[in-house]
Amino acid sequence: MTGERAAPAALLASALLLAGCHGLPGRPRPEDREVRPDKVEDFKVLYAENCAGCHGTEGRGSAALGLSNPVYLAIADDATLRQVITHGRRGTAMSAFARSAGGMLTDRQVEVLVTGIRGWARPPAVAGAAPPAHAGAPGDAVRGAQAYVTYCASCHGPEGKGGPKGSSIVDGSYLGLVSDQGLRTVVIAGRPEIGQPDWRNDVPGRSMTAEEVTDVVAWLASQRPATPGQPYPGR
Repeated sequence: MTGERAAPAALLASALLLAGCHGLPGRPRPEDREVRPDKVEDFKVLYAENCAGCHGTEGRGSAALGLSNPVYLAIADDATLRQVITHGRRGTAMSAFARSAGGMLTDRQVEVLVTGIRGWARPPAVAGAAPPAHAGAPGDAVRGAQAYVTYCASCHGPEGKGGPKGSSIVDGSYLGLVSDQGLRTVVIAGRPEIGQPDWRNDVPGRSMTAEEVTDVVAWLASQRPATPGQPYPGR
């Protein structure tokens, strides 16, 4: 009986000793141990490390569109967010972030970002209005020139080269960094963090139609130089 009692006691003592090792001076606590980058699933950490540099703290906008913009979240569904995070935007500064497309994030981490960004939505974002679709077919640049005068010139100037309330939006360097889809998104959703109104508020009491949005984008795209970033002709 003595041996039978001693064995459990020895096992208990060993277990207590091992458990106590976690509290030894200099030994890191479990919560202090480094987490492998592909195991991070905290939205705030993932967003801060991968998105905030361009899209701003908590999606408020910075160099790029604010992802917490309520109108943007009303027109961009989860599939759109997932597509952009995964594959980026060709020809723009938005690179691919998913491993499957050459980035660093796992599919699970992409989903964490999609869910977290969607969590910023604040309905009703468009107050019963029907915004133009997030994506659209190519428009007509000639009609777009007139639509530009109606809705945009008061801020960006009659030729888009800058005005009293807005910078140039026909600058070759700018247009070389933004896709047609990016232009469309900004025309619809606006950029409230810098005072740019959405499609409803360029002209008081007169929203842009889906066709006018498409045509303005076509006009802006027509101003893009063939070789963005290269010296202008004659220089």
